[in-house]
Amino acid sequence: MMKSIAALALAMTVALAGNAASGANDDVSSVAPALERYEQETLEKGLWARPGLSARDRSVVTVAAVITRNQLGLMPEQIRRALDNGVKPAELSEIITHLAFYAGWGNAMAAVDAARPVYAERGIGANQLPAAAPKLLPLDEAKEARRAASVEQTTGPASPGLVRDTAEVLFRDLWLRPDLAPRDRSLVTVSALISAGQVAQVPFHLNRAMDSGLTREEASEVISHLAYYAGWPNAFSAATVAREIFEKRTNP
Repeated sequence: MMKSIAALALAMTVALAGNAASGANDDVSSVAPALERYEQETLEKGLWARPGLSARDRSVVTVAAVITRNQLGLMPEQIRRALDNGVKPAELSEIITHLAFYAGWGNAMAAVDAARPVYAERGIGANQLPAAAPKLLPLDEAKEARRAASVEQTTGPASPGLVRDTAEVLFRDLWLRPDLAPRDRSLVTVSALISAGQVAQVPFHLNRAMDSGLTREEASEVISHLAYYAGWPNAFSAATVAREIFEKRTNP
């Protein structure tokens, strides 16, 4: 009974917070008229309409950014937008689960709280969600062996437990879950790393994303998009790293 009451209270709190955020967005001009102009003209009519990245992918990138940065006021809005743009409920569930490992458990749990009322209002039930333990995608053993050897060499002396969990939990489990395509899983990861300013991790994951089908044009547009949702400094730092990756892939 107490758990039910607590869950209801939490849902009401999240709903009220979402309503407050929505109300604030409707009247941004009362505080920052220029911000409202940029939101309407630069973001909505410009950024979100640009052809370099599909609306669905822009939503994947944006959801990853707001979860990574724990931006509670934007989460319900962007989760709704993602569903409207064709991101499936199962895919959103996997994005949140994936980000528990790449943005932190607390941020993922906050996203669960933000998504719960949205799923409820849209009638999204358990039959639309991924299994807790599905049949995994096949593993490229040779590629995984190379990755594991590299991590063992660089990280093993400092944290053997981290090396073990990276292999067993992430690359032999999480990354093989079938309800989020490998390209999209990499897209989420790259977006989270840029949003968190973790550019040192970008080369491995951006190369993996491009190996899985992300084009150079799409990768470039991801960085441009994230300038608005993660800030210009993070985008510029990522652009420097991406340029080097693009050059190496063009001239291996």
